[in-house]
Amino acid sequence: MNSSALDASPAGGHSTALATASACWLQTLDRLERTTATDPAIRLLQRGIRSLPLGDFRDLLRGRPLGHPVHPVLVQLPLGCWLSASVLDFVPGTQHATTTLTAVGLAGVAPAAVAGWADWADLPPEQARVGLAHAVSNVAAVACYTASLTARLRGRSAKGRLWALGGMAAVAVSGALGGHVAYRQAVGAHAAA
Repeated sequence: MNSSALDASPAGGHSTALATASACWLQTLDRLERTTATDPAIRLLQRGIRSLPLGDFRDLLRGRPLGHPVHPVLVQLPLGCWLSASVLDFVPGTQHATTTLTAVGLAGVAPAAVAGWADWADLPPEQARVGLAHAVSNVAAVACYTASLTARLRGRSAKGRLWALGGMAAVAVSGALGGHVAYRQAVGAHAAA
């Protein structure tokens, strides 16, 4: 993307609000990368995950046969289902479809999470801290979508839609955190080359 396109100032001061929100987000990420409060738990979790006797399955989880991590590929199923359900929530007569999409999205979480944890176990401290926040956001999203599915199955579609909106917000935060981790990995790998 052209950096001058990012610098263009739209009318109405929207660029100032965006710049302020961006600066706040980046400061939050910087603080999260530098905080050491969770380091003992992170080290323990990473050691535990690395010690699992996974053999060649670890390489598969890490995406080595593909030449890149498999976690970003696997998250497409839950994300796609949940986003589609959110769109269909605004279309009359699609309650069955939104319930199905919510359930299929939840079913796709486990493989994506397992692959994510396999990647996370080898991250350096700064990335692992943000990665842990990414995982916590994912837990919040799964809790919201589980509540959404439960409400939908009980015939409470309005409540299901509200829980889904909360889940989508958690997914957005999680995606931003995961993107930051991936970007840091790419920048680190590029700097090392």
